[in-house]
Amino acid sequence: MARLFGFSIEDSDKTPPGVVSPVPPNNQDGSEHYVSTGFYGSYVDIEGKYKNENDLIRRYRTMALYPECDSAIEDIVNEAIVSDTNDSPVSIELSNLKASDGIKKKVREEFRYILELLDFDKKAHEIFRNWYIDGRLYYNKVIDQKNPSEGIQELRYIDAAKMRYVRQIKKQGKDSLQSLKANFSKDNPATYDFPEIEEYFMYTPGSSGSTGGYSPQNQGAKGVRMTRDSVTYCTSGLVDRNKGTSLSWLHKAIKPLNQLMMIEDSLVIYRLSRAPERRIFYIDVGNLPKVKAEQYLRDVMMRYRNKLVYDANTGEIRDDKKFMSMMEDFWLPRREGGRGTEITTLPGGQNLGEITDINYFQKKLYRALNVPETRIQGDGGFSLGRSSEILRDEIKFSKFVGRLRKRFSAMFNDILRTQLLLKNIITPEDWEVMGDHIQYDFLYDNHFAELKETELATERINLAQLYEPYIGKYYSNDYVRRQVLRQSDEEIIEQDALIEKEIDSGMIPDPMEPDLPLGSELGVPEAPTDPIQAPPVPKEPEAPLTPKGGEI
Repeated sequence: MARLFGFSIEDSDKTPPGVVSPVPPNNQDGSEHYVSTGFYGSYVDIEGKYKNENDLIRRYRTMALYPECDSAIEDIVNEAIVSDTNDSPVSIELSNLKASDGIKKKVREEFRYILELLDFDKKAHEIFRNWYIDGRLYYNKVIDQKNPSEGIQELRYIDAAKMRYVRQIKKQGKDSLQSLKANFSKDNPATYDFPEIEEYFMYTPGSSGSTGGYSPQNQGAKGVRMTRDSVTYCTSGLVDRNKGTSLSWLHKAIKPLNQLMMIEDSLVIYRLSRAPERRIFYIDVGNLPKVKAEQYLRDVMMRYRNKLVYDANTGEIRDDKKFMSMMEDFWLPRREGGRGTEITTLPGGQNLGEITDINYFQKKLYRALNVPETRIQGDGGFSLGRSSEILRDEIKFSKFVGRLRKRFSAMFNDILRTQLLLKNIITPEDWEVMGDHIQYDFLYDNHFAELKETELATERINLAQLYEPYIGKYYSNDYVRRQVLRQSDEEIIEQDALIEKEIDSGMIPDPMEPDLPLGSELGVPEAPTDPIQAPPVPKEPEAPLTPKGGEI
């Protein structure tokens, strides 16, 4: 096998030989084994899969050009990527990362450097949109091969139609198929020795949506095999489990969009054909034979028929009598004994304003794209009221956008890992521990979920105040915190530590100390005792003197 293009970062922590499993490595990213064997050796056959995925990508991109579908996509992208003049659309969050401040500082610096390479502040919208439509995103991590410790020098976007992720069985000392059959013929399934898999990317720069891969029938196709670490690969997370193909979030909307387009086309045809009023000419042919009657009818029709046609290309108006359209008048013969020549009018369509079916399929399209149906109407207002005024669809939409952000953040994780390892800031073993604790905060401007949380917190605090007189009598403090305020064990430990810290620093008073004079807990001096400043205290009236001698 020829050497792969790019670089590789070796992980010293291999799977111990004693760890065995009858289950092969899972395939969750839509890659497949495109490996075949023959007399002349092995080749990578991506004919069927490549063509299928390219067809899907082209269909997704065509769907994105449809106005209703484009509007829904823009709603999703605008919710996920919020552009602000002052802040970046995304920032890194390291509060859960257990590392030194120096490591955290370097991680933040490298993440800012990655955002500059991507030009994310300016291109965030189109990067996320391309990933959402295609269902996958590829970036080539370009480094200086002579000095890799300088890190990534450039991130180049790769068209998804020209790239494939391939898993290939490494060539064994003997025939790999016979080895695999021998392994599966063992009695103990725990002793299965699955072949070693090599992962790489197949880049076909000459393909423009057509099939391009290595196969005996297509020897002229050229491709470049690139290493796994030299390419950033981020998918939508949706996989067709029957075919093993990565799908886009637009896949569910293929059928509703086709139905909507057909309904709209049929509606246009119906309205064009039924809108004009047409006339019916009953021509009296007397006792003429059939042939002569037909000839007479044809002569009368050509004599009085005048079809003016407007040529949009030249701007000319001409009398075109050679063609007959569906919107022309009707000419019918009438025999002797009838009412003679008569002209009646056929009315046009009466229910041309009915678009109930159009609205239905529009709503169905939005439901397929997980966008609230209320966003179809552009005149809908935005109110920041109580949660009872917030539609459930908006809450679901907010959670859906959050899932998209989590999936899209895998791109940042992969690039950041490569950058930190190349600069020797961390080791591969360190990343296995740190990777799950690095989070990414996106700017957020959908306030529906925030309003819901705020109102829930308000109701819980009010309920806790009602429980307060009965704490220590019927309810414990722990019960109120867990059942009323809904605090978890981690939150209770965290809040207790923060409260103790703030009490020790003097930021807040200790609630267990006895009550102090008003203002003393805040460091405010007591009321002045200077008689000049203090207001005069009214004297109490003296008691009446008791009469002497016991007189009453």
